[in-house]
Amino acid sequence: MVAAPLIFEKAHVLCYRTFDIAEEINLEVARRAVSSDTRRLKLGRDNSQYLQLPNPPLAFELGRRALALRQGPVTVDVTARLFDHGAASIILRVPVNPGTGLEELTALADELYDSVALEELALELIESVRQTIAPATLLPHLWDQNESYTVLFVEQVRGNPSAEELLARADLARVLLGEVDNRPLSARERESVTQARFSYTVDDLVVVDWNSAFVYEPSGSNDIPDLLEVANAQLLEFRYYDHLLDAHMGRIHDQMQAKRNDWRALLRSPYRGLARETLATLVDLNEFVERVENSLKIIGDFYLAKVYEAAVKRMRIPAWQASVTRKQQLLTQTYSLLKGEVDTARSLTLELMIVVLIILEVLFVVLPVPH
Repeated sequence: MVAAPLIFEKAHVLCYRTFDIAEEINLEVARRAVSSDTRRLKLGRDNSQYLQLPNPPLAFELGRRALALRQGPVTVDVTARLFDHGAASIILRVPVNPGTGLEELTALADELYDSVALEELALELIESVRQTIAPATLLPHLWDQNESYTVLFVEQVRGNPSAEELLARADLARVLLGEVDNRPLSARERESVTQARFSYTVDDLVVVDWNSAFVYEPSGSNDIPDLLEVANAQLLEFRYYDHLLDAHMGRIHDQMQAKRNDWRALLRSPYRGLARETLATLVDLNEFVERVENSLKIIGDFYLAKVYEAAVKRMRIPAWQASVTRKQQLLTQTYSLLKGEVDTARSLTLELMIVVLIILEVLFVVLPVPH
C-alpha cells in the first residue's frame, strides 16, 4: 500500500540573516532605544535551566514587510534580535500555505536559501536597526558578510504522523538541500544530511544540517530555532574575528616591510605603534572570545543540549574557533617579537646616550676651557 503524500497544514519558514554590527552591544541601552516592546530570550522546555544564557539576547518586532517570491509577493513578519557580542539577526517568518505538499515545500526552501530579494530586504532592515540602537553600540560597523540559516518549522501535518513515520515518508535530505531535481540522492548523501536528528517524544523531530534545519514541533515551542540562532550568531562572530586577524597579520607584514630600511630606526624602533596596536587587538580578542563562549553555557546533558551541540558541530564552529585560537597564538608570538625589537631599540638608544655623555665628559676634561 502506497502511503498518502505528506500535507503540511500548519508551517512556516524562519529565515535568519545575522550581521556583525559592533564590537559590543549594550542590551539594556538598546532596550531603552527601541520604542516597541522588547523581550529577552528565554527557553521554555523542561530542564532548559541547564542551558544558561548569562546575558540573553534582546528581540523586538519590526512589523510586516512584503517579500518578492517567484509565485508573487508574500507578507512576512520580521523580528530583530541583538547579541551583546556585537551580532544582530534579522528573522523573516515566511508563511507556508495550509495544504502545501512536500515538493512545494522543497521548492520554497530552495528559493529562500539563495533569495536575492530576501538578502536585500535583510540589509535594508539591519540598517534601520543600526540607526535605532546606535547609542547602544561600541565601535559600530557593518561587516560586508553575513551568516544565513533557514529553519523549516512544522507544527501540524495531515494525519499527525509520528517522527518515525515522517522520516519514512519524507526525503528530508532533499528538503534541507533544496534539491528540486527529480534524480534521487545517494543513500550516503541522505544519511550525511540527516545524521543529526533528534526526537524528545515520538511526535516531534529535529534534523539539523549546516545551513538549514527541519523542525517538527506540534507544541509550537520555539526553543530549537532559538538555539540554532544562537549557534549561528556564534559562527558569524568567529568568522568575523578570523577575518580581522587575517587583516591585522597582513598589516603587520606590510608595515614591517615598509619600515625595514627606515633610517630613523637608528634612533628609535619603527615598530612601537605597531606593537601597541597588536597588544590592543589581543586584548579585544580575549574579551570577544569570552563574550561569545559565555553567550550560552551547558551544564547538563539533556535534549536541548544535544541539539545545540549537534548544531555547533554541523555548523563547523569548532573549526572556526580553532582557526581563531591558532591565529591568536601567532599574533601573541608576533607581539613578543615586536616588543623585543622595541625593547632592544630602547636599550640601544640609552646606551648611545650614555656613550655620548661619556665622550662629552672626556672632551670637557681634555680640551682647555677658553677664558
